[in-house]
Amino acid sequence: MKKDIHPSNYREVVFKDMSNDEIFITRSTVASKETIEVDGVTYPLVKLEITSSSHPFFTGKQKLVDTAGRVDKFMSRYGKSKK
Repeated sequence: MKKDIHPSNYREVVFKDMSNDEIFITRSTVASKETIEVDGVTYPLVKLEITSSSHPFFTGKQKLVDTAGRVDKFMSRYGKSKK
């Protein structure tokens, strides 16, 4: 194996899903300015919008999207400009 090719800041990091507040600890080199304490140990914190614990593909739950409201909003803004 080649020497000195691996990153020096490879450490345990907490990833937090902001949609359901679930956390998981794994090793990573990602930079983080925030920290969190889990079981008495302080880890760097990385906040995520969606993970496998909240993604519809993995959970089987779909979120309803108000498409009619978006279409009506678009038509009220831009539909009148052609007249």
